Amino acid sequence: MNSIKQKTEFSSSYLETLLINDYYMNKNKYFVYPLLLLALVVGCKSQTEKKEKETVESTKIYEPNWESIKENYKDPEWFNDQKFGIFIHWGAYAVPAYSSEWYPRRMYMDSATFSAQLKHQQLGPNEVYLYHKEKYGDQKDFGYKDFIPLFKGEKFDAAEWIDIFKKSGAKYVIPVADHHDGFAMYNSNTTRWNAVDMGPKRDILGELFKEGRKEGLIMGASSHYAFNWSFYNKKDHFDTTDPDFADLYSAKGKDLTEPVSEEFKKLWWDRTVDLIDNYQPDILWFDFYLDIPDFKEYRPKLAAYYYNKGIEWGKEVVINDKNFDHEAFPEGTVIYDLERGKLPGIRKLPWQTDTSIGKNSWGYVTNWESKNTNELVDDLVDIVSKNGNLLLNIGPKADGTIPEDQQKILFEIGDWLKVNGDAIYNTEYWTVFGEGPTEVKKGHHSEGDNKGFTSQDIRFTKKGNKLYAILLAWPENNAVTIKSLALGNENVKDLEIKNIKLLGSEHPIEYKQTNKGLIIDDLGKKAGNHAFCLEITMADDI
Repeated sequence: MNSIKQKTEFSSSYLETLLINDYYMNKNKYFVYPLLLLALVVGCKSQTEKKEKETVESTKIYEPNWESIKENYKDPEWFNDQKFGIFIHWGAYAVPAYSSEWYPRRMYMDSATFSAQLKHQQLGPNEVYLYHKEKYGDQKDFGYKDFIPLFKGEKFDAAEWIDIFKKSGAKYVIPVADHHDGFAMYNSNTTRWNAVDMGPKRDILGELFKEGRKEGLIMGASSHYAFNWSFYNKKDHFDTTDPDFADLYSAKGKDLTEPVSEEFKKLWWDRTVDLIDNYQPDILWFDFYLDIPDFKEYRPKLAAYYYNKGIEWGKEVVINDKNFDHEAFPEGTVIYDLERGKLPGIRKLPWQTDTSIGKNSWGYVTNWESKNTNELVDDLVDIVSKNGNLLLNIGPKADGTIPEDQQKILFEIGDWLKVNGDAIYNTEYWTVFGEGPTEVKKGHHSEGDNKGFTSQDIRFTKKGNKLYAILLAWPENNAVTIKSLALGNENVKDLEIKNIKLLGSEHPIEYKQTNKGLIIDDLGKKAGNHAFCLEITMADDI
């Protein structure tokens, strides 16, 4: 029996010897043999588990501090190569389909509307509060929780969605896993408020991951859950103060300035780890509020945990994060993300713009206003020329269908990429991002300040021995002069042009290079409806 107590110290070969000797020599073999066999099995299992643990431990190169993360982290090349992804805002907020995906916050704003940073935006009841009260009744009797049973997603088809995304030319997809509302769109082990146990009663995230990966797409997930702590207004005449629903509305009290509790931070961590471990996302996208000082200790812990998991899984993973009022992650430890905004010039580290097809919302609303395809293609080109990616959001309806007007835009982008994708995918930024009179504003939520591009606005990308000059509008006289390629310009002193063609056109391009620029007098017939790509082949790699 002592041998069983000390089973983990035995080697399997030693136990095998004991078994053989016992079989031939021990008269009580029918008693001892099973015990030794048990010891052999348990001992081998223990050694296997020990080796597996050692293997996992040996893959952990990231420690939960910024020094270790900065030393070991490098932006994965694959992310920068993809250029175009799809964002999906879908949740119970699609049931009222009114105002925006912030409906659950604004429906409780009865006396004032204030921002996430507690800055007053207006006094008096919010229009969503009044709308909800009139249509659904008092917020004590019909709260946000009561939309969840109505969120059925009965027409949701993951394979159909993925097919639409493939046709758009997108290379990666990031569905919202947890929004501010606190409802998890996946099979959560940490909250009852999830899409498997309530609402659609399906693992929405899991189904999309399965279909997307089957079709070769890179799959990520976004977490907006940190702001759940302060998302809902707490008053006694709302259901948000009912302790039975604190696990949806958060346990924060009525004091708007109450700091994030340790219990909530632990819950945020557990939900995030649950998402990471069970879905192994290639990308984790985080919204604001994770950047506030309350979460300071969790940020390096998160990065180290997720990056080590990537090593364990045998793949490079990416964190996208928005730094708003605070620097959440130091430069060079994640990939920087801008919400509804771009950069005025090249950023040598990869970055991303996230924006929505909808001008007025991320989640579906009945008065959804779509941007036009031309604007979105121009944004994609402008962003890629500056070393960025575009993450473009859609807002499906509560029944699980993607509205036709959004599909149409995605298909039109896909048609453009079929012709001009060589100028986008797997490209790099050139010496200069472009030329032209139109300036691009910098920063979050700056897209509304930008003006439309002209035919003089040209953007550059490069790949191998090819330089792509992309005209953001078609010139009325069918002619163009590219000043950045003028003789004597420092950019082209070592470049020898061998050939030029307009992608999507069979028209032969004749050109001359002068001190004024690369001059093309006849571009031929307009090739397509959006940005127009000149592929300039050089004698050598650029």
